[in-house]
Amino acid sequence: MKNMSKLTMDISQILKLFKDAGKLKSIKRSGWKQHRIPEPESVADHSFRVAFMSMVLADRLNVDALKLMKMGLIHDMAESMTGDITPDCGISHQEKHVMEKEALLELFGKLPDGSEFVDLWLEYEENKSPEARALKNIDKFEMAFQAVEYQEEYNDKDLSEFISSAHSNIDMPEIFSMLKQLIKK
Repeated sequence: MKNMSKLTMDISQILKLFKDAGKLKSIKRSGWKQHRIPEPESVADHSFRVAFMSMVLADRLNVDALKLMKMGLIHDMAESMTGDITPDCGISHQEKHVMEKEALLELFGKLPDGSEFVDLWLEYEENKSPEARALKNIDKFEMAFQAVEYQEEYNDKDLSEFISSAHSNIDMPEIFSMLKQLIKK
Protein backbone atom coordinates (compact mmCIF):
# COMPACT_ATOMS: atom_id res chain seq x y z
CA MET A 1 0.00 0.00 0.00
CA LYS A 2 2.91 2.31 0.73
CA ASN A 3 4.14 2.01 -2.91
CA MET A 4 0.65 2.86 -4.22
CA SER A 5 0.69 6.15 -2.31
CA LYS A 6 4.11 7.03 -3.75
CA LEU A 7 2.93 6.13 -7.26
CA THR A 8 -0.13 8.37 -6.85
CA MET A 9 2.10 11.22 -5.66
CA ASP A 10 4.46 10.67 -8.60
CA ILE A 11 1.57 10.73 -11.07
CA SER A 12 0.19 13.87 -9.49
CA GLN A 13 3.59 15.57 -9.75
CA ILE A 14 4.06 14.37 -13.34
CA LEU A 15 0.64 15.71 -14.33
CA LYS A 16 1.50 19.06 -12.71
CA LEU A 17 4.80 19.15 -14.61
CA PHE A 18 2.97 18.42 -17.89
CA LYS A 19 0.55 21.26 -17.14
CA ASP A 20 3.44 23.61 -16.39
CA ALA A 21 5.17 22.58 -19.62
CA GLY A 22 1.94 23.36 -21.46
CA LYS A 23 2.15 26.95 -20.22
CA LEU A 24 5.10 27.43 -22.57
CA LYS A 25 2.65 27.17 -25.48
CA SER A 26 1.05 30.46 -24.48
CA ILE A 27 4.18 32.40 -23.44
CA LYS A 28 5.26 34.47 -26.42
CA ARG A 29 8.96 35.10 -26.94
CA SER A 30 9.74 38.55 -25.57
CA GLY A 31 12.19 39.65 -28.26
CA TRP A 32 9.61 39.20 -31.00
CA LYS A 33 6.93 40.95 -28.95
CA GLN A 34 9.28 43.89 -28.39
CA HIS A 35 9.72 44.14 -32.17
CA ARG A 36 5.94 44.01 -32.63
CA ILE A 37 5.89 40.78 -34.61
CA PRO A 38 2.22 39.88 -35.04
CA GLU A 39 1.48 36.50 -33.42
CA PRO A 40 5.09 35.73 -32.42
CA GLU A 41 6.29 32.23 -31.70
CA SER A 42 5.85 30.81 -28.22
CA VAL A 43 8.60 29.49 -25.99
CA ALA A 44 7.27 25.98 -26.76
CA ASP A 45 7.56 26.67 -30.51
CA HIS A 46 11.18 27.71 -30.02
CA SER A 47 11.99 24.76 -27.73
CA PHE A 48 10.50 22.28 -30.19
CA ARG A 49 12.63 23.52 -33.07
CA VAL A 50 15.74 23.64 -30.84
CA ALA A 51 15.12 19.99 -29.87
CA PHE A 52 14.43 19.04 -33.50
CA MET A 53 17.61 20.76 -34.69
CA SER A 54 19.46 18.98 -31.87
CA MET A 55 18.21 15.61 -33.09
CA VAL A 56 19.30 16.33 -36.66
CA LEU A 57 22.67 17.89 -35.82
CA ALA A 58 23.88 15.74 -32.89
CA ASP A 59 25.85 13.24 -34.98
CA ARG A 60 27.43 15.99 -37.09
CA LEU A 61 28.53 17.70 -33.89
CA ASN A 62 29.76 14.44 -32.32
CA VAL A 63 27.61 14.77 -29.20
CA ASP A 64 25.13 12.52 -27.41
CA ALA A 65 21.85 13.00 -29.29
CA LEU A 66 19.52 11.99 -26.45
CA LYS A 67 21.30 14.21 -23.94
CA LEU A 68 21.28 17.13 -26.38
CA MET A 69 17.56 16.72 -27.12
CA LYS A 70 16.70 16.47 -23.42
CA MET A 71 18.72 19.59 -22.77
CA GLY A 72 16.96 21.31 -25.67
CA LEU A 73 13.54 20.44 -24.34
CA ILE A 74 14.25 21.74 -20.83
CA HIS A 75 16.58 24.68 -21.56
CA ASP A 76 13.67 27.17 -21.34
CA MET A 77 11.36 25.16 -19.07
CA ALA A 78 11.82 27.57 -16.15
CA GLU A 79 10.10 30.21 -18.28
CA SER A 80 6.81 28.46 -17.53
CA MET A 81 7.15 30.12 -14.13
CA THR A 82 9.43 33.12 -14.73
CA GLY A 83 8.27 34.21 -18.17
CA ASP A 84 10.70 34.95 -21.00
CA ILE A 85 13.32 37.20 -19.42
CA THR A 86 15.50 39.14 -21.86
CA PRO A 87 18.31 41.63 -21.24
CA ASP A 88 15.75 44.42 -21.84
CA CYS A 89 13.80 43.32 -18.74
CA GLY A 90 16.27 44.98 -16.36
CA ILE A 91 17.10 41.74 -14.56
CA SER A 92 20.77 40.84 -14.22
CA HIS A 93 22.09 37.59 -15.67
CA GLN A 94 22.83 36.40 -12.11
CA GLU A 95 19.31 37.24 -10.89
CA LYS A 96 17.79 35.49 -13.90
CA HIS A 97 19.90 32.40 -13.22
CA VAL A 98 18.77 32.28 -9.58
CA MET A 99 15.10 32.76 -10.52
CA GLU A 100 15.26 30.06 -13.18
CA LYS A 101 17.10 27.61 -10.93
CA GLU A 102 14.47 28.08 -8.20
CA ALA A 103 11.73 27.53 -10.79
CA LEU A 104 13.36 24.32 -12.02
CA LEU A 105 13.80 23.03 -8.48
CA GLU A 106 10.10 23.64 -7.92
CA LEU A 107 9.11 22.06 -11.26
CA PHE A 108 11.28 18.95 -11.00
CA GLY A 109 12.11 18.77 -7.29
CA LYS A 110 9.37 16.34 -6.26
CA LEU A 111 9.99 13.85 -9.05
CA PRO A 112 12.18 10.85 -8.14
CA ASP A 113 14.38 11.50 -11.19
CA GLY A 114 13.92 15.27 -11.17
CA SER A 115 17.51 16.01 -10.22
CA GLU A 116 18.61 14.62 -13.61
CA PHE A 117 16.70 17.41 -15.36
CA VAL A 118 17.91 20.12 -13.01
CA ASP A 119 21.47 18.86 -13.47
CA LEU A 120 21.08 18.93 -17.27
CA TRP A 121 19.83 22.51 -17.10
CA LEU A 122 22.74 23.52 -14.83
CA GLU A 123 25.17 21.83 -17.21
CA TYR A 124 23.63 23.84 -20.07
CA GLU A 125 23.62 27.11 -18.12
CA GLU A 126 27.24 26.66 -17.06
CA ASN A 127 28.32 25.43 -20.51
CA LYS A 128 29.97 22.41 -18.87
CA SER A 129 29.89 19.82 -21.66
CA PRO A 130 30.12 19.40 -25.42
CA GLU A 131 26.31 19.01 -25.44
CA ALA A 132 25.86 22.28 -23.54
CA ARG A 133 28.14 24.10 -25.95
CA ALA A 134 26.31 22.57 -28.91
CA LEU A 135 22.94 23.55 -27.48
CA LYS A 136 24.04 27.13 -26.82
CA ASN A 137 25.01 27.33 -30.49
CA ILE A 138 21.80 25.67 -31.70
CA ASP A 139 19.70 27.96 -29.49
CA LYS A 140 21.29 31.05 -31.08
CA PHE A 141 21.04 29.53 -34.55
CA GLU A 142 17.33 28.83 -34.06
CA MET A 143 16.81 32.44 -32.97
CA ALA A 144 18.58 33.67 -36.12
CA PHE A 145 16.59 31.25 -38.26
CA GLN A 146 13.36 32.62 -36.79
CA ALA A 147 14.57 36.19 -37.34
CA VAL A 148 15.24 35.45 -41.00
CA GLU A 149 11.77 33.92 -41.35
CA TYR A 150 10.12 36.91 -39.70
CA GLN A 151 12.23 39.32 -41.75
CA GLU A 152 10.98 37.63 -44.94
CA GLU A 153 7.38 37.86 -43.75
CA TYR A 154 7.56 41.37 -42.26
CA ASN A 155 10.09 43.23 -44.39
CA ASP A 156 9.27 46.51 -42.60
CA LYS A 157 10.86 45.13 -39.39
CA ASP A 158 14.57 45.43 -38.61
CA LEU A 159 15.57 42.19 -36.91
CA SER A 160 19.28 42.50 -37.64
CA GLU A 161 20.15 42.57 -33.91
CA PHE A 162 19.06 38.92 -33.65
CA ILE A 163 21.30 37.94 -36.56
CA SER A 164 24.18 39.96 -35.06
CA SER A 165 23.68 38.29 -31.69
CA ALA A 166 23.80 34.85 -33.28
CA HIS A 167 26.80 35.85 -35.38
CA SER A 168 28.78 36.90 -32.31
CA ASN A 169 27.67 34.01 -30.06
CA ILE A 170 27.92 30.99 -32.36
CA ASP A 171 31.39 29.52 -31.98
CA MET A 172 31.03 26.06 -33.53
CA PRO A 173 32.26 26.04 -37.14
CA GLU A 174 29.54 23.64 -38.32
CA ILE A 175 26.74 25.86 -37.02
CA PHE A 176 28.47 29.09 -37.98
CA SER A 177 28.70 27.77 -41.54
CA MET A 178 24.94 27.11 -41.54
CA LEU A 179 24.32 30.61 -40.19
CA LYS A 180 26.39 32.16 -42.98
CA GLN A 181 24.47 30.18 -45.57
CA LEU A 182 21.14 31.13 -43.95
CA ILE A 183 21.87 34.86 -44.01
CA LYS A 184 23.19 34.74 -47.60
CA LYS A 185 19.67 33.96 -48.73
